[in-house]
Amino acid sequence: MLDIKAVRQDPEAVATALAKRGFEFDVEGFRALDARRKQADVDSQNLLAERKRASKQIGALVGQGMSVDDAKAQVNETLEKIAADLDGLTEQARQVQAQLDDLLLGVPNLPADEVPPGQSEQDNIEVARWGEPPEFDFPAQDHVALGEALGQLDSETAGKITGSRFTVMYGALARLHRALAQFMLDLHTREHGYAEVYVPYIVNRESLLGTGQLPKFEEDLFKLRSEQDFYLIPTAEVPVTNIARERIFEDAELGEEGLRFACHTPCFRSEAGSYGRDTRGMIRQHQFEKVELVQFVRPQQSEQALEALTGHAERVLQLLELPYRKVILCGGDLGFGSAKTYDLEVWLPGQSTYREISSCSNYRDYQARRMQARWRDPASGKPALLHTLNGSGLAIGRTLVALLENGQRGDGSIAIPAALQPYMNGATELGA
Repeated sequence: MLDIKAVRQDPEAVATALAKRGFEFDVEGFRALDARRKQADVDSQNLLAERKRASKQIGALVGQGMSVDDAKAQVNETLEKIAADLDGLTEQARQVQAQLDDLLLGVPNLPADEVPPGQSEQDNIEVARWGEPPEFDFPAQDHVALGEALGQLDSETAGKITGSRFTVMYGALARLHRALAQFMLDLHTREHGYAEVYVPYIVNRESLLGTGQLPKFEEDLFKLRSEQDFYLIPTAEVPVTNIARERIFEDAELGEEGLRFACHTPCFRSEAGSYGRDTRGMIRQHQFEKVELVQFVRPQQSEQALEALTGHAERVLQLLELPYRKVILCGGDLGFGSAKTYDLEVWLPGQSTYREISSCSNYRDYQARRMQARWRDPASGKPALLHTLNGSGLAIGRTLVALLENGQRGDGSIAIPAALQPYMNGATELGA
């Protein structure tokens, strides 16, 4: 959520910044609501002053010859009227504040200055490239054809069990999927300083409000039918980031580089709005797995932290020998709560294109304000908002897709990168 003080100070500047991401901020609507809230506050203060004056009138009325009982009755009548008016103003102020809160909950984060203009992913800017796409002396196949030829990828049975956009894996392919998660967790905890964390796969409404999935993206979520507002997690970002909700960390708890968490979970998404897109295979599924990286840092550290976090995700791709490119997202493609995002796009020979495999984002204090996630600034001794960051390190299903397609051989076997072989009992390939 944006800082309402900053919005009040210069709503036109906020509107200009948000226009970079294609969002139209209603300046006049905000001003009108805020003016109503201010007026309710002024009217309440006036009534409180009037109540204070009225309570002192009993002695003055008695001094003018009125009986004590009559004086009390007259003053009490006035006080009762003031109390009723105050109750009405309090309710009015509550309703206006609720409207202001709803308005701000629907406003995305301000993009960083360096975020390029643009309306869609076609306007994202490539900033780096690693590795060369493989050249085959045979027609490249996609992961579905490769997995089915191995007899280890089965969407038909998954469709019978559940429906479309689900997958069943068997044997060595299922093991490779598991190996990827273990490899990523080991890398991030041993080399990159992340603490592994296990979290619930079901979260409440407050958690999704805190990270920004609600209220705007409710249709993308799987909501459970129960008396409680429970949802399946769309990403581990939600439960892990909410570890900091309504907490104040002491400066020493953050260490030198902030707090870093790595978490492996399934993710559940309805994929609303993606009808007809990526219906083949494992690119866009209702259920998939990720290793998520989350950081809580001091505000002055977050820009550097984003570069480091992105580098941690890149290291996975490099060790797996997968060619990729790094792009900075333009304003129109930026996620709702993010101030700046790098996407890592892996090369997929089956599609002859780069596809997103990780998004690494700096949310600055946007999520922290919604969650009241704070640290005690030693310079002031007072609580201040943290900055939060997260990124996929990596999406496991898409990594598996990339391994199959980039490691394919003419005989139908799949090469296993050296970094994964210890997790596969030394196996160097998935046999044809």
